[in-house]
Amino acid sequence: MKLYTKIIGTGRCIPSNVVKNDHFMDYKFYDPATRKPFDKTNEEIVTKFQEITNIKERRWLTDDQVNSDLAAIAVKDACTSAGVDPESLDFIVFGHNFGDVHHGQTCVDTLPGLANRVKKILDIKNPGCICHDVISGCPGWTQGMIVADAYIRSETFKRGVVIGADTLSRISDPHDRDTMIFSDGAGATIVEAVRSEEPIGILAHSSRSDCNPYANLLTFGPSLNPDFEGNDLFIKMAGHKLYVYALSHVPGVVKDSIEKAGLQLSDIKKVLIHQANEKMDEAILRGVFKLYHEKQIPEGIMPMSIDKLGNSSTATVPTLLDLILKGDMEGQEINKGDYVILCSVGAGMNINSIVYKW
Repeated sequence: MKLYTKIIGTGRCIPSNVVKNDHFMDYKFYDPATRKPFDKTNEEIVTKFQEITNIKERRWLTDDQVNSDLAAIAVKDACTSAGVDPESLDFIVFGHNFGDVHHGQTCVDTLPGLANRVKKILDIKNPGCICHDVISGCPGWTQGMIVADAYIRSETFKRGVVIGADTLSRISDPHDRDTMIFSDGAGATIVEAVRSEEPIGILAHSSRSDCNPYANLLTFGPSLNPDFEGNDLFIKMAGHKLYVYALSHVPGVVKDSIEKAGLQLSDIKKVLIHQANEKMDEAILRGVFKLYHEKQIPEGIMPMSIDKLGNSSTATVPTLLDLILKGDMEGQEINKGDYVILCSVGAGMNINSIVYKW
C-alpha cells in the first residue's frame, strides 16, 4: 500500500462583476514600443484582441473585496464539497502573486501572508494548521499542489488546502491593452493522504524554471502613459516573447510528466492548462501531440474557460477543475479512473505539469 495525495473536494469564487469587451471602448491605449497612443480605433484594438485570445468577458472583484476574501470563499466551498471541517486542515498553502491589493491602490500587501489571512477569516483556531504562501507566477497553484504532495508523501501532514487566487484587475495599467486579458478569481482544493494498492491522485509531476534571459517577460513597470501621475507600478508582459517561450518549453514538460507517470499520451483524458490565451494554449497542445508524432487531437480534451473568465493567473486551473467536477461546464466531465494533466506556465519563467489519476 503506497501513500498518495488525493483531491477530496474543490471550491471556487468567481466574482459577480462581469466586464465585457465593450467596457474598454473609452480607454486610451498606448503603444508599448513608442509610448504614444495607437493610431487604431479602440474598436479595432478590441476586435483584434478578442480574435487572438478569444476573451469576450472577464470577472473583476467588487470594490469592497480583496484577494484573501475571494480565497476564503473558495476554501469554504471546497470544505463543504469535501465534507470536512476547516479545523481539520493541517496546512493552508496559498498560491498568489500580489497579495491583497485594495481598491484604488496598486500597493502589494503581503504582510501577514494571505494563507494566514484566510485562516483568520475562516476563524480556524487549530494552531497545528500551518500557513504559507507560494509566489511562482501563474503556476502558483500547481506549485502549491507539488508542495502539498511533498508534505503528504513525507507523512508530515495528512490533509490541507491549496489555493490559487489573484486579483489582476487591481494591478493592470489602464493604458496598456494587455489589461483586457486580466481578471480576478479564486480556486481551492482539499487534498488528503490516501493509502492505495493501485496508483491514485498525484502520480507524477515535472517542472522547470528559466530565469536568464526570461525573468523579464512578466514584471512590474510604470504606466505606458508618459503623462501618468504618480509612481504606481503595473503588471507588464512581453506577450510575443512569452508566447514563443511557452510553445518552446511547455510541451516538453508535459511529456516528461507523462513519462514519469509511466503513461502514454493516449492515456490522458483531459488537459487542464492555465487559461492565458486560447490560441497559445491550442498551440501548446499541438506541440505536445507533435512530440508523440500524433496529428489527431481528441475533441474536448482541453476545456477552456477563458472566453468568459479571462486570465485570473493562479486561479485559472483550480477554478476550471471545480467547474468541471460540479457539472457547470457543458460537455465536460472527469470520471473515475481518468488521467488528467494539470499544467501552468508563467512569470519566472516557471512551468509545472502534474499527472493526476481520478
